[in-house]
Amino acid sequence: MARIAGVTLPPNKRVEIGLTYIYGIGRSKSNKILEEAKVDKDKKVKDLTEDEINRIRMIIEKREKVEGELRKEVAMNIKRLIDIGCYRGLRHKRNLPVRGQRTRSNARTRKGPRGNLMKRRKEGR
Repeated sequence: MARIAGVTLPPNKRVEIGLTYIYGIGRSKSNKILEEAKVDKDKKVKDLTEDEINRIRMIIEKREKVEGELRKEVAMNIKRLIDIGCYRGLRHKRNLPVRGQRTRSNARTRKGPRGNLMKRRKEGR
């Protein structure tokens, strides 16, 4: 059972994919880490030796911002935008799309379900 950066990696997946379960690490970053640690990316997580896990862990701790530290930094960046009152900050505050998408016909993910304009009619009518 490999545990890196507070995340238990799934044992039956390849290491290349398993590392992406850590917040802040995608496929390309995963490949760079494995290349530097000299670990075969096609190896399963359960087949890793302690030495290989430690090499991967050291590289991630040295180089990458992951999990809590990265989440905190992203939250602080958004809070800064809100505090200075810029356009992007206002969009974050109002829970609307930030990057220029249209909201007239789309943006349901960000805006939430449609509010019904008319209440349901009573059963008797």
